[in-house]
Amino acid sequence: MRKNLEKIRSVSQEVGVEIILAFKGFSLWKVFPILREYITGATASGAHEARLAFAEMNSLAHTYSPAFTDADFQTVLDCSSHITFNSLTQLDHFIDRVKACKRAITVGLRVNPEFSEVVTELYNPCAPGARLGITADQLGDKLPAGVEGFHFHTLCESTSYDLEKTLAAFELHFGKFLDQLKWVNFGGGHLMTRKDYDANHLVRVLKSFKSRWPNLSVILEPGSAFAWETGFLLASVVDVVENKGIKTAILNVSFTAHMPDCLEMPYQPKIRGAYQEAIEGKFAYRMGGNSCLAGDYMGYWSFDQPLKPGDPILFEDMIHYTIVKTTMFNGVAHPSIGIWNEINGFTLLREFGYEDYKGRMD
Repeated sequence: MRKNLEKIRSVSQEVGVEIILAFKGFSLWKVFPILREYITGATASGAHEARLAFAEMNSLAHTYSPAFTDADFQTVLDCSSHITFNSLTQLDHFIDRVKACKRAITVGLRVNPEFSEVVTELYNPCAPGARLGITADQLGDKLPAGVEGFHFHTLCESTSYDLEKTLAAFELHFGKFLDQLKWVNFGGGHLMTRKDYDANHLVRVLKSFKSRWPNLSVILEPGSAFAWETGFLLASVVDVVENKGIKTAILNVSFTAHMPDCLEMPYQPKIRGAYQEAIEGKFAYRMGGNSCLAGDYMGYWSFDQPLKPGDPILFEDMIHYTIVKTTMFNGVAHPSIGIWNEINGFTLLREFGYEDYKGRMD
């Protein structure tokens, strides 16, 4: 993690941009004291994440949500330095509450440059019909009063060359507003700690943008890059079954319950000591989860020796996203649970709040 942090800090210092942690990708707050040695803040996706930034990162959050609610917005105000709205409707609804704050809060809009090279549509925020961000035609020719920044997010574990193309589209659609702003947030997806990432090209891209728009403070908010290749998920084989010549190692973990991002993306994680495909002459298996969902499996991996119950299976690089997907992704609370009947009406049994999101780690 420190190697990742050193690389992130070196880019930040060389270019003069602010790089902050996106909790949507990594929110293991027990290691925040280490992160605070290298970075100054975090980005939040709502009230719970903003509160975590304030409490555990000791900083006010850069907060964006697809839709803020009236009930949560006071917490967002209390814990944020930047608030970015997803639509003009949300801006109009909340701007007076922002202005009424005793502490200055800078306001931004998420914009959609209508360009992204993310292949998986589930992760593409610029796909046709996307609900995230305002397009240039929706914004029109006039910057709304009180808006000081733009935020876009088009990348997913992407390269600096993808960012370069996005910036060309962003400036084409929204360049007429940039000399009126104070800051721009390039979102996440900058996987600058991956071994094949061209960090020198990233530096050139960022310096070039800053030379064109010297009035703008630039913010990046990667999530995966901070925790890239810093932790694993340790499983073990419980049983090995065979059907139509296909062998499946059934594990004591589940893809749908513990690694849902693998099925969503989809991507096949590395297993330590295994090959990432079926190889002739090796022992090939699917990995099967321990839930009853028929599709709770992935494969194939090949091994030098046959698998048997009790063998360890170590999935590499499973800290970023995997851990937040199995708790409260984006800090979005689980639905409240209650019972209703005609005699007693409604009885609330449980509701989920900040403490459930944060979780105990003692």
